[in-house]
Amino acid sequence: MPVFEPGKDPGSDFPMLLQRSGYGPVNLPAGSMIDSPHATTCVAVRFDNGVVMAGDRRATSGHLISHRTMEKVVQADRHSGVAIAGAAGPAIDMIKLFQVQLEYYEKVQGSALSLEGKANQLASMVRANIPAAMQGMGVVPIFAGYDVRRSVGRLWAYDMLGGRYEERDHVATGSGSLHASTVVKVGYRANLSRNEAIDLVARSLWEAADADSATGGPDMVRGIFPVVATIDSDGWSLVSDDELETRYRALIEQIGGAAS
Repeated sequence: MPVFEPGKDPGSDFPMLLQRSGYGPVNLPAGSMIDSPHATTCVAVRFDNGVVMAGDRRATSGHLISHRTMEKVVQADRHSGVAIAGAAGPAIDMIKLFQVQLEYYEKVQGSALSLEGKANQLASMVRANIPAAMQGMGVVPIFAGYDVRRSVGRLWAYDMLGGRYEERDHVATGSGSLHASTVVKVGYRANLSRNEAIDLVARSLWEAADADSATGGPDMVRGIFPVVATIDSDGWSLVSDDELETRYRALIEQIGGAAS
């Protein structure tokens, strides 16, 4: 860690620590463009004891599938998570930096940042990415978590300019978000159980993959399934691939039965 003179110590301000240590965002020359892999569709839904987050695994470069097993839903700390859509490289770096920032704050202050404070910090990081966004490397995350002070799950959506918007019940982002959010709107009701919420986000990603080429559906042959996680009073918990495979096979049977 760097050493600072008296009066110049950034304290718990992690972005200021990076700035005074000589680290900062990469500014590309005007007019330059980078054809980087992009991540797509993610959703988050509130249920009776928290939130469930889900994202497909496909990353695309134009019409090319550049990666089939990308993890777009990532744990931020014990009671929060981030789902990403947009340029994959900057998004992954942003999440890693966000994780370190939350850990740094907790170690310096002796307590975790409030859930709303975490949402604000992520907004400032998205805002700092505006120069890269202007070059085609925008990042549009979803932030969700369990608010231990209010004992309730909460959701936030963002735009590429760093605007943050708290959503009441559900949110979606990415190229397949229109299709995914439509499924969630139709199927959502107050006080969903954990199982009902997982089934709802699984169905929403299925329909998004069916209509959007940049969104990857469950791959039964390769054993690739969306990343789905729940966050409640007990903290972050990933839904296993075995459980998701069972749910998707039941969904396929349901869709096949309805078609016949």
